Amino acid sequence: MGYTVEDVMKYIEEEDVKFIRLAFRDAYGVQKNISVMPGEMLKAFEEGIPISARQIAGFDDCPYASLYLRPNADTLAILPWRSENGTVLRFFCDMLTPEGEEYDSDTRLILKRAVELAKNKGIEFRFGTETEFYLFVKDENGYPTKIPYDEAGYMDIAPADKCENVRREISLTIERMGLTPERSHHERGPGQNEIDFHYGKPLKAADQMVTFKMVVSTIADRYGLVADFSPRPLMDKPGNGYHINIYAADDKGNDVVSLAAAGIIDKINEMTIFLNPTDASYSRLGNNTAPNKINWSSAGENELMYIESFRGKTRVELRSPDAGSNPYLVYALLIHAGLLGIEKGEKLPDEMPESVAMLPTSRKSAAVLARESEFIKSVIPEGIIEEYTRF
Repeated sequence: MGYTVEDVMKYIEEEDVKFIRLAFRDAYGVQKNISVMPGEMLKAFEEGIPISARQIAGFDDCPYASLYLRPNADTLAILPWRSENGTVLRFFCDMLTPEGEEYDSDTRLILKRAVELAKNKGIEFRFGTETEFYLFVKDENGYPTKIPYDEAGYMDIAPADKCENVRREISLTIERMGLTPERSHHERGPGQNEIDFHYGKPLKAADQMVTFKMVVSTIADRYGLVADFSPRPLMDKPGNGYHINIYAADDKGNDVVSLAAAGIIDKINEMTIFLNPTDASYSRLGNNTAPNKINWSSAGENELMYIESFRGKTRVELRSPDAGSNPYLVYALLIHAGLLGIEKGEKLPDEMPESVAMLPTSRKSAAVLARESEFIKSVIPEGIIEEYTRF
């Protein structure tokens, strides 16, 4: 059951709340925030708190000098590492125009609308994540290095795995914030880690991803380390993936995820710039086990989609995205493409055919495909498309 405005105001009054962070996102999904004092919260709920719109990446074309942040009461989270200074709360916010209208380029709104569209069509989507990151040590001046925190390998244990305590504290911190990590382990690269989350509703899953990256970076810093989610931090080692597990069912409970997967495969090239938004993204694809072909299999090797049947259910894992992507845009695009596959009754292509199309090999080629895509234009506002496809 979510919190109401009344719940929040009562909590602020009864607890030792000192500051409230109002969080929002730029076009790339990077969390931004403005802090307000408790006395400002009623105004925030009723009118919103102004920010300078055109200073935010992807909002260069905003017709308004200011946008207004209106917190979502049911996204209340306590930041546990600030408790010694009094309670600090964090809320995710909607972005409003001066007239009080929802701002179309707010990426959380884009996902909300995709979820509503799916609901109206009788389809429910959920997403789970498997996110990788490196932990590097800092130098004597506190600046990041590319020296891994350990030299352990896949699923190694302590003492070789020096990251174990960091992962444990990350998981416990996230849990105290109301989220539930599913698994964690050391990955193949030195100092590389993975923490997974079970399926969640799209908005919660996207909020969870943003919170997760914030917590990882904060806890790493407390250990004198730096967390690196970039696609390929070490050129001779495995890159960082952001694998997305996809669930889709109709209103009768029928599993329709295979149809959704076919729709996603059909549109994958057009949406790749949003799943892999940096130049470094394309040095990861095709290396180690990261995919570079538009294919699927049940082998669990280097395919774009890993699809298996398990206890009467179909499990679909999309393996191309990296964590530089904006989860709100990624999930919105997956929902829209998945709906097309469901509506058209699309079938998956043959498993691992000899001749297969390739993913874009550069950011520029991915940008061109997105610019020319009517599908992308139907989902993503023009200003955000322009932001992502400049070269």
